[in-house]
Amino acid sequence: MTTTHGAGRTAGAPRRRLIAPETYELVFGTIYTGLVTNVLLVVACLPAVLLLVTTDLSATWLPLVVAAPLAGPALAAAFAVFGEFSGDSPATPVRTFARAWRRHLRRGLAVGALATGAVGVLVVDIVFFWGRTVGAVVIPVLATLTAGTVVTAFLTLTLLPEQHTARLRDLLRAGLFLGARRWYLSAGIAALLVLLASVVVARPAAGLGFAAAPLLYAAWGAARFALRAPTSPAADTTTAADTTT
Repeated sequence: MTTTHGAGRTAGAPRRRLIAPETYELVFGTIYTGLVTNVLLVVACLPAVLLLVTTDLSATWLPLVVAAPLAGPALAAAFAVFGEFSGDSPATPVRTFARAWRRHLRRGLAVGALATGAVGVLVVDIVFFWGRTVGAVVIPVLATLTAGTVVTAFLTLTLLPEQHTARLRDLLRAGLFLGARRWYLSAGIAALLVLLASVVVARPAAGLGFAAAPLLYAAWGAARFALRAPTSPAADTTTAADTTT
């Protein structure tokens, strides 16, 4: 009688499930890669970060515009880390970031400078037309061009680590064409970047310390899909980029 009761209690007891070591490795590897990438992004963009955190942007917006192109090579290096993390090779974020930053410094700065200059002109135009009657027609067009410029630069920087031997103008053309072709993905990328910018402006420590890598990773994933979707001309773009090597 006792034995039967004990057996029944044992049979009805919940089973303990052990978490596989690979799961722990994946979780801690993801956290480590994200935090390290955030730190490296801050270091690579330190002048812009200091201006953003310690000054009044209404008075120091011009130095911030000058420092903004530093985000180009920093983002290209972060995307190289994301690509390594998504692959089968073990993640080495510090070494990968440093190597990619050196390799893409010149062209990353060029993309950052082009995007910053174009966005600066468009924002000045938006401010000029704000409150004017014609602004109801012109401002939405200018805002769309601003978002398109940012997304084109983002897609170009996504291509840099993967097509590092292609000519920059070919990568810019690919980013522009594929961003327009996959406009719904471009809208998602723009929304994620706006969310990241709003978090960084409102809470710089939280935005740069925790939110940057996850949001950039999500935007990078959407960008890779836009560039490689089967029904998009990504294959033709890759072929055109390869022929320039």
